[in-house]
Amino acid sequence: MDVERPLPHEVKVIDSASLVRLEERAGDLGLSQRLDPTWVRANAAPGGTHSLWPALWHTLSHRPDLDVADHVRWELLITLRTGDRVVSWLDVIPDDFTPLPKVTSREEGMRVRRLLDQAPSVWEWLLREGEGSGRL
Repeated sequence: MDVERPLPHEVKVIDSASLVRLEERAGDLGLSQRLDPTWVRANAAPGGTHSLWPALWHTLSHRPDLDVADHVRWELLITLRTGDRVVSWLDVIPDDFTPLPKVTSREEGMRVRRLLDQAPSVWEWLLREGEGSGRL
């Protein structure tokens, strides 16, 4: 983790297809913070908007077997098919997050922050829905 490197000063907004692609990419790279893309396909609102809020820089210096660039660990706000919103984490390398669209106003960014602070985690939502043993 590099505390000296500034985080991106932007909140990203993505559609469900992009979210699945980012989850698959994180899995292909062996990044630790990700959800099972099958779960995301089954639960994310098909026409939903999902948000990424930068949390910290992460490195895999402890995994020399993986040749992965330093990457940002994002807080992820997912809009579900049910209309609920849940929070997770997603590791995204810079080449993948740079082209993603960003929120267009400070007000929208602050709304995302409030939703992130209020939404349950995916695990909490699964427990509430009686699916605590479901695959992530």
